[in-house]
Parts: sequence; C-alpha cells; structure tokens
Amino acid sequence: MTTWDPSQPILEIENLSISFFTRLREIPAVMDFSAKVMAGEAMGLVGESGCGKSTVALAVMRDLGKNGKIVAGKIKFKGRDLVTMDDEELRHIRGSEIAMIYQEPMASLNPAMKIGAQLAEVPMIHQAMPKDQAWALARQIVADVRLPDPDRILNAYPHQLSGGQQQRIVIAMALMSKPALLILDEPTTALDVTVEAGIVDLVKDLGHKYGTSMLFISHNLGLIMDVCDRLCVMYSGEAVETGNVTEVFDMMRHPYTQALFRSIPLPGADKNSRPLISIPGNFPLPHERPNGCNFGPRCDYFEAGRCNAGDIAMDPIPGGDRHASRCLKWAEIDWMAPPAARVSKPKSPIGKVVLKMEELKKYYALSSGAFGGGAKKVVKANETLSFEAREGETLAIVGESGCGKSTFAKVLMGLETATSGSIMLFDENIQSTPIQKRNVDTVSSVQMVFQNPFDTLNPSMSVGRQIVRALEVFRQGKSDAEREARMLELLDLVKLPRAFAERMPRQLSGGQKQRVGIARAFAGGAKVVVADEPVSALDVSVQAAVTDLLMDIQRENKTTLLFISHDLSIVRYLSDRVLVMYLGHVVETGTTDQVFQPPYHPYTEALLSAVPIADTKVVRKRIVLEGDIPSAVNPPPGCPFQTRCRWKSQVPGGLCDREMPPMRMLEGGHQIKCHLGAEVLAGMEPVIKAAAE
Repeated sequence: MTTWDPSQPILEIENLSISFFTRLREIPAVMDFSAKVMAGEAMGLVGESGCGKSTVALAVMRDLGKNGKIVAGKIKFKGRDLVTMDDEELRHIRGSEIAMIYQEPMASLNPAMKIGAQLAEVPMIHQAMPKDQAWALARQIVADVRLPDPDRILNAYPHQLSGGQQQRIVIAMALMSKPALLILDEPTTALDVTVEAGIVDLVKDLGHKYGTSMLFISHNLGLIMDVCDRLCVMYSGEAVETGNVTEVFDMMRHPYTQALFRSIPLPGADKNSRPLISIPGNFPLPHERPNGCNFGPRCDYFEAGRCNAGDIAMDPIPGGDRHASRCLKWAEIDWMAPPAARVSKPKSPIGKVVLKMEELKKYYALSSGAFGGGAKKVVKANETLSFEAREGETLAIVGESGCGKSTFAKVLMGLETATSGSIMLFDENIQSTPIQKRNVDTVSSVQMVFQNPFDTLNPSMSVGRQIVRALEVFRQGKSDAEREARMLELLDLVKLPRAFAERMPRQLSGGQKQRVGIARAFAGGAKVVVADEPVSALDVSVQAAVTDLLMDIQRENKTTLLFISHDLSIVRYLSDRVLVMYLGHVVETGTTDQVFQPPYHPYTEALLSAVPIADTKVVRKRIVLEGDIPSAVNPPPGCPFQTRCRWKSQVPGGLCDREMPPMRMLEGGHQIKCHLGAEVLAGMEPVIKAAAE
C-alpha cells in the first residue's frame, strides 16, 4: 500500500464523466469534470438544481445506485483511484476516511435507536473500539458540536430533537471517526438562518480542529463565502469556473458566474431602481444540451459559429490562484461594464388600508394524556398581533420556524379561526368566519401562494384546466370561451408560453410550477396575496424571475402582498415594511429601512447578522444565538426572547425575567418590543457595514 504525501491533493478528480442509463437512452449527467482539494482545504461546489453537484459527491462515495455509472475519468483519494476499488476496500474508506452529511438529517438517523447508540456504533464498527470508550467519545463529540446537556441528548431518540439539533448529531456522527474528507450536501437548506449560522461556524471550527478537508455543496453563494477557501461553479454537468473564492467573487471570468451574481439580492439591489436580472431561458435537459458551450443559448456574449463550434476546454486565467474558466471569450469581455438588461421600474403608489388586524390571538389546546385525558395545555401560536397593510404594499413577515408566521397566514385565509381579536378585510370582520362560510368575493380577494409548488397542483389535470377550474370557482367569465381566453391571459401575466396550457404539472420545472400557482392565485382578481416562502424551494436565478414577476403583477393590480420569509436578503430587496415575529409576538415593525438599520430589537440584530452575504465588500458582525426557540407550550416568563438575548445584562433589576416588555414607538412609526433604555438603543452599531477600502 503506497503512503500518501500530504503536499499532494487529498482528493483529485480528473476528467470525470458520469451517465445514468434508462431503458430509452444514456443520460450524461456530468462531463469532463476536474477538481482538486488539498489537505485542510474547503472546496465549494455551486450551481443550480440539476447541474450535477450531488452526482459528483455521490461518485466520490461510489454511491450512484444501479443506474449510475462512471464512464470515464479518475477519482483519486490520497493518491488511490476510488473508481477501480472493490467493495471491500471501499467499505474501509467510507465512513472512516470519507464521510458524507446529507441535506435531510433524518435520512441518516435511525428513528428506533437512541442517539448515543447510533454515534458509538461508528468507532465500534470502523475502529473496533471498546463500547465504553466509544460512548465516552460520543459524549465528547456531542459537546464539541455545541449541544446542551450531552447526557440527555445521548439518551434521546431522533424525533425528540429539533431540526438543528438533528443536523448537529449527523455532523457529530460524520466526525466520530475523524475522517480526512467530509462531503456536505446542502447541510443547512432546511434550517433557519440563526441555526444555519451556528452550524456554519461549527463546521468551520471542527474543520480546523480535526484538519478535515471539505467538499461543500450549496446553491447559496453567501454560505460558500463563509465556509470555503476555493470554489467550483457548475453548469449543466460541467465545471465552468474554478478558483479562490475571493478571486472568483471579485474577478469572475465566466458569463454564468456573472449571471448568478446579478440574480441574487445583494445589499444595494432595489426592486425599483436596481432590479435583479434573472437568467433568460431555461436550464437544458441532459439529452438536449447544445453544441459547444452549454450556457451559450442563455449567454449575453454568445457568438454563433464560434461558441457553438466544438467542445470548450477549461482555460487557465494568468496570474490567478488556480483560476480557470470554460469560456472562449473571457479575455475579450468587459467584466466591469454595467448590465444592459437592467431597466428601472416605477414605484407603485401605496393606497388605503385594506387589511387590519387588532389584538389577534391564536391558541391551540393540547391534551397531555395518551387517550385525551390529563391536564390541558395550550400552544400560544400567536399573541396579540396588531398591524395593518395597505393597497399596493409589500409587508414582509419574518422570523424563525415556530414563531407563528404560518399560523397567522392560516387564520387570515380562514383555514383556522382566531381565538380572539379582529381581522378587518375591506371593512368586513372575517376573524371568526372559516373558509367554508366565507362568500366567494372574500375567498377570491384573499389568496395564497404556497412554499412548495409541487404539493399545490393536481398531478392529473393539465395546467390550463387547473387555472380554468379556479376561474369557475371564483365565478369569473360568462362562458367557457371567456374563461379559456382569461386563462391564456393569466399565462401571459406570469410569463409562461400559452402552449403550457396543455402540459401536465410533471412536465414543468419547479419555477414554472410556482408561476402556475401564482396565475391561479390571481385568477379571481386577488387583492391580498399571502406568499408563504414562495421562492425558498427555487434556484437563485428562478427566484429572481419569480420575485420580479410578483412585483410586476403588484404594480399592475395594486395587490397587497404579505410576504412570509426567513430570507432577509429577499425581504430587504422587495418589502416596503417588515414585521419581525418571535414566539408568537411581534417584536419589531417598521419600514424596511428602519428595521435594517439600528436601533434594532436584539432578535432582529441576531437575524440580520446570521444572513450570509455573497459580497467581499461587506463586513458582518457575527452574533450566533445560543439555544433553541423555547416551546410555545411553555414560553419563558417575562420577555419571550430573554433566554437567548445578549443585551439582557443592560436591563437592571431582572426586569426581562419578570415582565413582558411594552411595544415602544420610536420615530417615524418604528416600533420595538423591548425593555432596553433609549440610550442603549441609540448606541447600537449597524450589523452590516461596507468593508474599509
């Protein structure tokens, strides 16, 4: 067995090609992919869904399933080619020297085994470690991944932990045998930004502590900048640009990398004066890739007869740190030129109040006994919510999972009825009217766009028929022909080709499905649209197109948009006013400028500091919240945020522990629910600042 020289790459992928074989054809998923990861280095793999990121990771693990096959190339780990290894050799390497963390933590946890047993199993199997030593190591690593009360956690089952805690356990499991290479496949996508910030810091610290090399897969460029030293941008199965993270961010040399950055809401983007630019066209299917450059049909710099003449190789960029681009024209393009496609749009006027909530409460009764007996407990999902929304306004509602955002949306929609308080919609109180008893006008005027477009469309009905069905329910149009014509207009409105009316949902991409959902929401001339995380499941380029579409429809129809999200970058870009929620309470509200600049509520400050920003010119203050959100069944006394607040010591006399803070009115209608003194609030520093030149 040859010994490995640590000055050599720990992972070297050379001209890797991977295909999946179906009964009909061979589908090339990855072509001619090369990458190097040095010892102790973190390499980020970036690109849209379907570009081959996860396929590369699974190839390194040699876990491509029955249909997947490596058809060319080498994958060298510590100088040995994984492609030619037999199952016995692979078994020794997997889990002990190379470990993988998946997107969904429960995919890696056994629901019927306690956490301690699952963790201790790793060194017992891979290193034949005695049981007591393995349990001691498990306890130490649970403490390493910053979980409170390690003994309780080791004795718990996976379902007794929150999503963030489960993900930490999966990271602990991957680190149990101190692997040389850790592959992370979108490990924080399903987590809140505050939890994500803690996990990202944790991964970086543990990488340094154990000297682990990392392959970090993500579509979030801000996250890549936080975690990685190097970056590889993928498009349609190929690496199109690779290099040092700072170099690629500041001196990108591929049109696709540039297009990605133009479609994400960095500080300074504005929905009116500097709107995002979505990438035109659609991602090519693997068996429909164009000749020459895969990105050619969507590229601003495409030159027929040259860019589509033949295969394009990776070209080294002189003077760069292993910087290379798969573009023939990288040396000819003026990378500093402003985009020609950007068009500023008029600001939509804000009209009269159309929706008003006062002192709204929503409690759920729980029974503690197994068969309905025992003492009654109450989940306080929403506590005294008061706000108003105006015609043509975008009001963002932000907060972590479990803060009551979606409960509030359900109450507004009539899917739940409120415990007390009032909801006034166009001067009609709809607080206690469930959706079954609401009249057609009320139902059609308040509509919802859901987070997951896959669950909201009927798989056995064509796209056009689903929109026509909504028009029938909302009593739009006098005849079938009128409704058919209106359906085609709605497809125009959401910028989908009219031919899509005949398609079934399975023939559409995620972004296209979400547009059908939006078309259906506007079928009855909706005046208030509740958008519950409508872009969180979409790629960044599609995200830009869908948010732009919502803004265009809002300008045209004077719609009031309630935008529920935990992505503060998108919120800053498109909202006029922001409502910050924590454990059922509104803790801060004001215009977007007020909420994104000090003084902040301590929770808003932590939320802002947790948002990854893909901009090397921005400096962020890091505030990682300790602990999880308390339970709504058993909220803490006094201020709901006091168990995690870093400013608590500034309030004298234990006031935060005893009393609920009052909602304080600051200048210009900015409100904060906090006990902090005026001088402390006035002295707060901005969380996000431009870097000193």
